[in-house]
Amino acid sequence: MSDPALLRSRAEGLAQALPPLLADAEHLAQAVILGEHGRRRAGMSDEFWQYRPAHAGDEARMIDWRRSARSDAHFVREKEWQAAQSVLLWVDDAASMDFSGAPDHPTKADRARVLAMAVAVLLMRGGERVGLSGTGVPPRRGPLQLLRLAEAFSTAPTGADYGAPEARGMAPHSRAVFLSDFLGDLAPVEAALAKAADRGVKGALCQVLDPAEEAFPYDGRTVFESMGGTLRHETLKAGDLRARYLDRLATRKARLADLARATGWHYSTHHTGEGAQGALLWLYRALERVR
Repeated sequence: MSDPALLRSRAEGLAQALPPLLADAEHLAQAVILGEHGRRRAGMSDEFWQYRPAHAGDEARMIDWRRSARSDAHFVREKEWQAAQSVLLWVDDAASMDFSGAPDHPTKADRARVLAMAVAVLLMRGGERVGLSGTGVPPRRGPLQLLRLAEAFSTAPTGADYGAPEARGMAPHSRAVFLSDFLGDLAPVEAALAKAADRGVKGALCQVLDPAEEAFPYDGRTVFESMGGTLRHETLKAGDLRARYLDRLATRKARLADLARATGWHYSTHHTGEGAQGALLWLYRALERVR
């Protein structure tokens, strides 16, 4: 980064990618009308939340005597429950996410990134800390953090055909969101959810699929090739594969749902041919249910 030309080139490339992503995320978040934020609750941390009247059973050390001296009642100074205020995102950046089955459909990667950014916008408006799992973007708040997230989402794909979720960096009893097509090996997904469960982390799995991956609208001679180019299969009778493909996809979905249920997570499928608002609302409500 000591080369000015290289730095300028990188900055210009980043500037081209960030405004549309942020604008799309802000626009999507605006479509979700939220009432008074209900996540915040008292707990052990360093950040002040609120004063409340003292109740029977409160210990004397809990009373804020300075605040109480200004009235005839005793008040307790409450702090935020810090662990419940952290949400980590994982967005699959493997090559399979670059698939789109129709010109008027976004790629799975584009939809997943916009959903992740919109979730971050909503959570930060409610006072949450949002970061990325397995990276150098720890949970924080504020506009600068949104820029950090957008920059991370604007990086090039990893090159692998299918992604594997990260469970590193998850604070105990925090929450998480995994966005992926989950079409690769499910063993890493199982391992990540097991690690999350060991730390008391709960969250949401959102499987992002293109409508063509759901319907398998192929017939006759067809060449199937992975987005990374490492897998290739040619057939003269693609229609004969439809029943087996749909059965395997249904089995995979059922397995993901079982994994989510066993670890206290929530699971749903989103199609890129649909509007993103429903998926965003589902994600937000899923995080509400696992707080």
